Amino acid sequence: MCPPQLIVWIFLLAFLIARPATLAGEKKEDATAAWIAEHYTKYEHRIPMRDGARLFTRVFVPKDDSQAWPILLTRTPYALKPYGPDNYSSNAGGSFEALAKDRFILVTQDVRGRYASEGVYQHVRPFNPGKGPKEFDESSDAWDTIDWLVKNVPGNNGKVGMFGISYPGFYTSMGMIDSHPALKAASPQAPISDWFMGDDVHHNGAFFLSQNFAFFHSFEVKSEDPLRDEGRRFVFGTPDGYDFFLRMGPLANSEAKHFKGAVPVWTEFLAHPTYDDYWQARNIRPHLKNIHCAVMTVGGWFDGEDLFGPLETYRWTERMNPGITNILVMGPWAHGDWGRKDGETLGDVKFHAKTGAFYREKIELPFFRHFLKGDTNYTATEALIFETGTDRWRRFDSWPPKQVFARTLYFRPGGVLAFDPPSEASEAFDEYMSDPAKPVPFTLEVTTGYPRSYPLHDQRFAAARPDVLVYETEPLEEDITFAGPLKATLHVSTTGTDSDWIVKLIDVYHGDFPDPDPNPAHIRMGGYQQLVRGDVMRGKFRKSFEKPEPFEPGKVTQVEFTIPDVCHTFRRSHRVMVQVQSTWFPLVDRNPQTFVTIPTAKPEDFRKATQRVYRSASAASSLTVQVLPARVP
Repeated sequence: MCPPQLIVWIFLLAFLIARPATLAGEKKEDATAAWIAEHYTKYEHRIPMRDGARLFTRVFVPKDDSQAWPILLTRTPYALKPYGPDNYSSNAGGSFEALAKDRFILVTQDVRGRYASEGVYQHVRPFNPGKGPKEFDESSDAWDTIDWLVKNVPGNNGKVGMFGISYPGFYTSMGMIDSHPALKAASPQAPISDWFMGDDVHHNGAFFLSQNFAFFHSFEVKSEDPLRDEGRRFVFGTPDGYDFFLRMGPLANSEAKHFKGAVPVWTEFLAHPTYDDYWQARNIRPHLKNIHCAVMTVGGWFDGEDLFGPLETYRWTERMNPGITNILVMGPWAHGDWGRKDGETLGDVKFHAKTGAFYREKIELPFFRHFLKGDTNYTATEALIFETGTDRWRRFDSWPPKQVFARTLYFRPGGVLAFDPPSEASEAFDEYMSDPAKPVPFTLEVTTGYPRSYPLHDQRFAAARPDVLVYETEPLEEDITFAGPLKATLHVSTTGTDSDWIVKLIDVYHGDFPDPDPNPAHIRMGGYQQLVRGDVMRGKFRKSFEKPEPFEPGKVTQVEFTIPDVCHTFRRSHRVMVQVQSTWFPLVDRNPQTFVTIPTAKPEDFRKATQRVYRSASAASSLTVQVLPARVP
């Protein structure tokens, strides 16, 4: 899922990443469309499902009929524009270009209820394990589609692969379940796995506001001619999202002032503020069973939308399908960037290699060539992981690597972060005033959505705020690599009855780190505080996501939560930093800091609160990391 201003209909994949049209770009796109028309024939079909609904499906068949070709299927809610058998796409770069030149039968389908497909659309339609003969879900729609394709598309070799990024990644995951016998390879990329726990809509129960507001408006509000128009974007009237959402007031005003019933799924979201049956039914993880194809799950370390999803999809697929080929690929990418960008930089940070091009040519294409074409020049690697900091690819036989061991970084007096546990008395703490009227921004960029590179933005602006606690190590004497999930353990108190707790892991560059050359933006990289990972825990859910509990004002309480994995080396002379805060706006909606149902909170419910984070021997706040021994190759 991406905000609508980032959506581009990248032919097969609908990668959802917008780019400006330039004269040179237009010429390249025209040339690409001409190449496709020269080498492929386009067909359009309406494939019947078991309940009678027909799903619109576009099929590109290679004109080279010297042999039978495998089928690659992507199912998407983002349209197959341009429609019409004589209209060839001009947006066909990245993965599509590499796959098309290697010759596959390329198939894309509008999922049920979207654009040219019949039926009723449902967001993250729940898996139905007890389907009757005429009942359906996304798994059965994929099964019926594959069955029709292998029986009706001429010149196919009987082998099918599926792949897709973001929402199409979710449909790929669904298609793996109870796999059709012809499905030999599947690659869910940035797939949704659980919209309450960690993907897109919520993280640990905290609602992600700016990331979803305009996206779901564009997704739900239909244009007069959806097969040709680009949808209807929300008009903010300002480029400043921080100001817009602060002036909007309580979350209920998103509906009362702006959407007014025009975005039904938004109304659904606000009606389900806890991890109830609605959200639990949309948790795909327990259903990732009976997978009989090879799986390669792909994600980006700096994916602000779906980092949780690929890590969890890999883990649950591994756990419930012993014996299958199950691969995890993680690179230094924002959402979907591996599918079309060169991946050499993100924001201010360089990776010193064209990681996206490497992925498409050396990882994705060989995977499909092996499992769909029988190419024997392939060796599967369980976990192919890009290690940020050192900027190199690592190969592991499991993820996290078996060699890692846990170490704990403790919060110490004077803003010190150290592996030595504290010895201070129980009253030792640091405190700050959290004011919902002046929340900590998540970025300094002026935007109504979110910068794609925010998951590695410089955090110096946050460190300077009085409502952010900062702890850091001394300059490191040797490199240290963290590889695996993080665990935040906070011992806290608040004068309110609810609070959010945001924990950020940061790499502080040494003072003479070189600036970019050329440097038109005048970026100073010395002392840069690069965000490595950050996440939020809505405090009321600290014991149960189904049954929230208030804080007792002033009482020391433990808040513990898992933060998604990293694979990052902090270089010699860098520092490891942890920041703690209670607002992250407008990425995360404001917690009133009173125990109320937040989607119906009133202005008077929003109150300042004094937050304390304890760092004593009996209440040691900390971040537990997984350390990879330096000797591991």
